[in-house]
Amino acid sequence: MDNELLKASIIEAVKTVYDPEIPVDIYELGLIYEVNIADDGKVEVIMTLTTPMCPVADQLPMEVQEKVASVDGVTDVELQVVYDPPWNKEMMSEEARFALDMF
Repeated sequence: MDNELLKASIIEAVKTVYDPEIPVDIYELGLIYEVNIADDGKVEVIMTLTTPMCPVADQLPMEVQEKVASVDGVTDVELQVVYDPPWNKEMMSEEARFALDMF
């Protein structure tokens, strides 16, 4: 599978992960900063949380890692949670802002 198709499949998988406090998936919230794919199918995901004190700080990254690992063509997943740059509402997609009445 080519990397663009694989990336699209990974993004679709990530869009099934929701922050339990916000009815929008984490991709549309802007929590996924990067998805990098090596030719051998190893995937690096760089993400953040809405706040370092997020109540699901342990569970959410684990769920993302599991969803990405389940995508056909992914051989390994390295997930990094970063707080720089800090997340802010400007990182949300237009769809997310509309869903949350934040436009």
